[in-house]
This record gives sequence, C-alpha cells and structure tokens, in this order.
Amino acid sequence: MTNKQSDNHGFDTAIFAGGCFWCMVRPFDSLPGIKKVVSGYTGGHVANPTYEEVCSGTTGHTEAVEITFDPEIMPYAQLLQYYWQVTDPTDASGQFQDRGDNYRPVIFYNSPAQKEAAEKSKADLQNSDKFSDPIVTSIEPASPFYPAEEYHQDFYKKDPLRYQLEESGGRDAFIKEHWQD
Repeated sequence: MTNKQSDNHGFDTAIFAGGCFWCMVRPFDSLPGIKKVVSGYTGGHVANPTYEEVCSGTTGHTEAVEITFDPEIMPYAQLLQYYWQVTDPTDASGQFQDRGDNYRPVIFYNSPAQKEAAEKSKADLQNSDKFSDPIVTSIEPASPFYPAEEYHQDFYKKDPLRYQLEESGGRDAFIKEHWQD
C-alpha cells in the first residue's frame, strides 16, 4: 500500500483510473517531471487484493495508476489535461473494450487542492462542448493504493505485442477522433 506524498521529497502523487491499467502507464511514463508510474488497485474494501480478486468484481477496487511527479515541472492541472486525453470521459461503465466497475474512469484526489483542480478541469471539459455526451468521470477521495503484481508493472515494455492488442481495443481510435488537434 502506498500513500500520497510519503517520502518523495518535493514530489506529489496523482491516482487516475481509466480502464486497463496497462494502457494508463505509457501515456504518463515519459512526461517531464514524472518520477514513476505504478499500476495498482484502489477504492475497494479488501486489503492487498490480487488481480484475480479485483477481476472477480467482489473487492470494489478499480484498476488505476499512481503517478509520482514533480509539481514544479509537471503541475497537477497539466496531468489532468493528459488524463482527459487518454480516457473516454463519457463512459462510466468501463473504458473501450474493458467493461465493469473495476475499469471505470475515476480521478482519485489526495488533497483539497487536487479535488478543486479536478472539479474545475472536469467542468472546463464539459463546457468545452468537445463531447456531446455528459462528462461522467467520477472524482473521489483517494483510498489506499495497492501496487499490482510485478508482471503488470511497465507491461507495455515487457510484452509490447500483447500491449498493442489491448490498445487496439478502441482507445487509439477514440483519442484520434476527439483529440487530433
């Protein structure tokens, strides 16, 4: 289990869920100011859940990524902008081919400032008329984050072919359609 701002002097954490956590690592991994991106589980009622338990739908967890970042280089508001551009904020039932509560889009905030920034960012996106459907991504307080098993970490590097198959489930096409500018 990890917590926000633990021993990361000068760093902060953001926790985002947007479908399969494999697909949420790469977009953030190479951004400036990012120290690490960890795949894991959050929002549930079971301590230290396994992948199989989370997939069963009985733990209440959501697959998510915990991003450790330097807010001087990569402000939280900018991370939120990246987040919107790699998820479908109009689909509360999962993301792309990944369906169910464990794949729902959620911004988990670690502080009142993060909550305020997330709510403003969501309202700005809704008011932009970029999407005809309402923005339904949930904004919730962070709860314990449990890193996923090692084989899930940096999956896009470990198994690029399988990662490409996961990405081809509609995420890339959606991003191109809605964020080409």
